Amino acid sequence: MSHLDALESQSIYILREAYNRLKPLGMLWSLGKDSNVMLWLARKAFLGHVPFAAIHVDTGKKFPEMYEFRERFSKEWNLNLIVRDCPPVDSVDPSLPPAARSAARKTEGLKRVMNEFGFKGIIAGIRRDEQATRAKERVFSPRADNGAWNFRDQPPEFWDHFKSDLPEGAHLRVHPLLAWTELDIWRYIERENIPVVSLYYSKNGKRYRSLGDQDITSPVESNASTIAEIIQELETTKTSERAGRAMDHEREDAFERLRASGYM
Repeated sequence: MSHLDALESQSIYILREAYNRLKPLGMLWSLGKDSNVMLWLARKAFLGHVPFAAIHVDTGKKFPEMYEFRERFSKEWNLNLIVRDCPPVDSVDPSLPPAARSAARKTEGLKRVMNEFGFKGIIAGIRRDEQATRAKERVFSPRADNGAWNFRDQPPEFWDHFKSDLPEGAHLRVHPLLAWTELDIWRYIERENIPVVSLYYSKNGKRYRSLGDQDITSPVESNASTIAEIIQELETTKTSERAGRAMDHEREDAFERLRASGYM
């Protein structure tokens, strides 16, 4: 079994465990490379059909290419797509730095989705290598009734034994891609021929490594215009994946505050 085969097998196991234990269950679809891989894995896990809702918590500030991608592939993949808008920025904690405050709209949007549909499990495409706070996560991660995450008190997960019992009002975030790296994601996209938004490929010497809102996301210098060139670039680059995310350049604790309050 290759490294990618092992990652795929583990992720499919996690998705099936989540579906078996948690009802109702939903999967966040950010339209980025990680969540596209996650949906692809779900289709493999359930014989070509995704048996739970794909949820896009929409800030209204995504790139046009992302919205076009959503409309096309939600139909091609026959997804049960739930799209809900985020509240305005003036409803978000004003003590957060500007970019983090803008991003926090998604936290409030997700809380509204949770209240509307009563999901007991939310599948999210985060990875440990992506950001230091996310490295503290568990695969089955409990959240309080208000979505808050206590990163100082998390269940052990020895030998893929996951804890799924919950108090009333709480839910679990499920993270099938935690063990993957950015390189793993792109090597799997290449192997499986998974569609991704065109913004990941270089245009005029720049491309996006991580996709967010237009006003708080910037491209990085790059000439990688194919998946093979992206993989080659990632094998040597010293630029971080989230270098183009404005909130990652704000106060050191901003992202941890976002995650603790329920951010994806």
